Amino acid sequence: MKYMPTTATWSYQGRVITSISDMPKGTYGFIYEVIYKPTDTRYIGKKVLFFERNKRLGKKASEALREERAEKGLRGRVPLKQKVVSESDWVSYFGSQKEILTLSKEDNSGKNWEKRILQFVPTKKLLTYYETKYLFKNGILEDKDSSHINDNILGKFFRKDFD
Repeated sequence: MKYMPTTATWSYQGRVITSISDMPKGTYGFIYEVIYKPTDTRYIGKKVLFFERNKRLGKKASEALREERAEKGLRGRVPLKQKVVSESDWVSYFGSQKEILTLSKEDNSGKNWEKRILQFVPTKKLLTYYETKYLFKNGILEDKDSSHINDNILGKFFRKDFD
């Protein structure tokens, strides 16, 4: 059965990307450009593939961990939290910028959107580096005629500073 999207899908160099297995091994996240075709509104950003969060252990889980540690002869405090890793919302993601969020809520049919992966990235630090590189390389803040709606880089450099 062929994959039929109900929302815009990601593409990389002409290939449709629908799962993490379509990406290079060791990918932490990617740099992307989202384009709303009717107005040629563009946004460049970064997206991680997995969320990591600390989940508080309940009484039963804490007790089970305490017993497990006791059986192994381990002493000391039992951790109150456990790290939980889950896949992010990258498949349905459009961006975090207000205008993109508004447009995607109004029209997420897929036909009016293009979601392009510009680069796969192996680490968190490089993800920030490459996002910044693409934003500066494209003159996002300086070019008043740009269809890109990014209005800042790293929360330090703002489009309004060039007005």
